[in-house]
Amino acid sequence: MPENYYKKVEEAAAFLRQKISISPKLIVVLSGGLQGFADILTDILLLKSTEVPHFPKARAEGHAGELVFGKYYGYPLVVLRGRYHFYEGLSAQEVVFPYFVLKQLGAEIVMSTNAVGGVRNDLNPGDIMLVTDHINMMGTNPLIGIALHRPAEQFTNMNDCYDPNLIKLAYAVGAKQKLKLKEGVYLANSGPSYETKSEIKMFRGWGADTVGMSSVFEVIASRFLKMRVLMLNIVTNPAADRHEGELSHQEVLVAMEKIRFPLVLFLQKMVEGIAKQ
Repeated sequence: MPENYYKKVEEAAAFLRQKISISPKLIVVLSGGLQGFADILTDILLLKSTEVPHFPKARAEGHAGELVFGKYYGYPLVVLRGRYHFYEGLSAQEVVFPYFVLKQLGAEIVMSTNAVGGVRNDLNPGDIMLVTDHINMMGTNPLIGIALHRPAEQFTNMNDCYDPNLIKLAYAVGAKQKLKLKEGVYLANSGPSYETKSEIKMFRGWGADTVGMSSVFEVIASRFLKMRVLMLNIVTNPAADRHEGELSHQEVLVAMEKIRFPLVLFLQKMVEGIAKQ
């Protein structure tokens, strides 16, 4: 029931308020391989997600399931080292639960990273794509049973759900870092199986540029909660019909490792830019 969902949100938020000394304005979601970003924070408080009442447990390989509260040059934020996936057997509402809680603590912006397959022919391992729009092929919506609990603004507008000002800032930061950024449309499937060659051809025809198994639920929930969103797709492999041999998660982790240092630096500079806005 929605009432019970929101009650659990309040209980989790109350628990965290007793633990933390900051009010995080920014949520940084780290894909596998980028955990080192949190090491540069000060005033750190690290919590396992399993310590927080009602939080889901991260089980995907490369996802630690940790919340790191802290500051970067005085700017308060929380880092999610690892995310929660629909394919882990969680409901859509469970996947987005942490965002409802962190909004209660003061979060205003979500900056998310995820590993994806390159559907568009010019997107190859190591490329970073700024998401300008998405296609939800997850089969459901995380706001079902939740949105109608509030008396107004029950239907969330998804136009410009990826914040144009944050995208503009990302291009400026990338230019200073001599990091070439691309942009495009992200399509999310439920997983955990990879897509077939025929599915990729269909998705390309729909206008999808990258494909993955996460993040869209979080974006929908974040916009419902009036948080601004920036999503970075890190291309770790060509999608099925461009890929030679078998697709594997190990390939994804290796590709993330190769781009880890410039990407972590980029995220740090993005936080500096957001703090100055």
